[in-house]
Amino acid sequence: MLKCILLFAALLSTGSAFPARDSRPLAIVGGTLIDVSEFGRSNHDMRDAVIIVRDGRIVDVGPRQSINIPKDAEILDAAGGFVIPGLHDVFATLNTQGQANAFLLSGVTSIIGLDEPGGRRGPLWLGAEPGPRIQRLEELTGYDERALGSGVWSVGALLDRGRRLTEAELIADIDARAKRGVKALLLYYTLSPEQVKLAAARARKDGLATIGELGATSYAEGVRAGVMAFVHTSRYTLDLASDELRQAVAREPFGPTRQAYYEFLAGLRTNDPKLTEYARTLAAGHTALIPTSAMGYLNLPGHRNPWDDPVAAVLDPRDIHMPADRRTGEQPPPANGVRDGFPPGSSEHLLAIEARYCGAGATYLAGSGTDAFGTMPGISLHIELELLVKTCLTPRQALAAATSNVGASFHWRTTGEIKPGYDADLVVLDADPTRDIANAKRVRSVVLAGKVLDLEALRRLPAQR
Repeated sequence: MLKCILLFAALLSTGSAFPARDSRPLAIVGGTLIDVSEFGRSNHDMRDAVIIVRDGRIVDVGPRQSINIPKDAEILDAAGGFVIPGLHDVFATLNTQGQANAFLLSGVTSIIGLDEPGGRRGPLWLGAEPGPRIQRLEELTGYDERALGSGVWSVGALLDRGRRLTEAELIADIDARAKRGVKALLLYYTLSPEQVKLAAARARKDGLATIGELGATSYAEGVRAGVMAFVHTSRYTLDLASDELRQAVAREPFGPTRQAYYEFLAGLRTNDPKLTEYARTLAAGHTALIPTSAMGYLNLPGHRNPWDDPVAAVLDPRDIHMPADRRTGEQPPPANGVRDGFPPGSSEHLLAIEARYCGAGATYLAGSGTDAFGTMPGISLHIELELLVKTCLTPRQALAAATSNVGASFHWRTTGEIKPGYDADLVVLDADPTRDIANAKRVRSVVLAGKVLDLEALRRLPAQR
């Protein structure tokens, strides 16, 4: 009985239910295998390829003439199609089965999922069947939060009423999270430079990814500490603000000072020498950037109505923070302008700032920010890919940001490429995504943990609360 309980707990820790594996192999035959290696700089695509999968892992890959297809293999005909690794949304959440279906229908087979009870995104739901892999992301504040109770608290309250953890306590905290199945840490505003350095090193030892949303520690210090990624253009540009403004934002990132900070960003000239120098710092440090530009998409002129996407049929607007109007595609004014409002033109200006980082050679990961500010599971990751291309990446580099860059940046050795030994999460597309990134939405087949999903069944499921 104890073994059964432990097995069930282990399955829950993955945050996703997968089709049962069996010994029968799967052969994906005849498609063009898209090369996303070397951060999207390599372009050795393989035509008429064969991929052999067994027990959830890729075991062989090569041209058709060089691969022996097992006689008992299930055949997935990919002729005329293009095969890519399953897409990763590295900053998102999942709240319902409808959202899980939307991810899968969009070719998103894995998310780094943030749990935000009482926040914009709400609680992370681990019961999807089927659902994408969920790599759980937890905030690391470096404080003993027990004095604040279990409700929603502000950063300022934590600084005032919490107790900063000792070095030994912080290490023990990180180790305990790793044992609980957490896969990534959000290094939060309250962490001191010494804590960030310690946390980055300990997380790497424990096999955890680190994503910085910093405040008390500068992003330049985060680069030197070895933080693997930073999230939100608006946040990792904080280093360019005055010390006074940066400290105020670090203390209350979602309070009244937020508006003053966004006004500063709106006035930041893209040819400012300080921005140019800072872009070099970010690019040289090899810390990946997660812009989450999709969170501002509804504020961009000429944006599409995301509800027109066929995948949106399985989604319920009541499960999305500040959803676009179904009819017009426009976003209503926020109920809390201090916390959720943006100055006019800010989304365009943030894209222009991001273009400077991109032009300097920064490395990218694709995260949609779902489901905050009207972002939608699956749909908004494709919007993020489009905006990465608009920023300066090639379509192949944008694909890499959602596939191979994830394994490379986070040192997850079986993630994001189509190679023997890698996870068998694959997508067959009807058109070449390296010619037009919009073709990444033309999903023909999805393979999750070595099993071909029934996409028609996923489309039939109504949205569930």
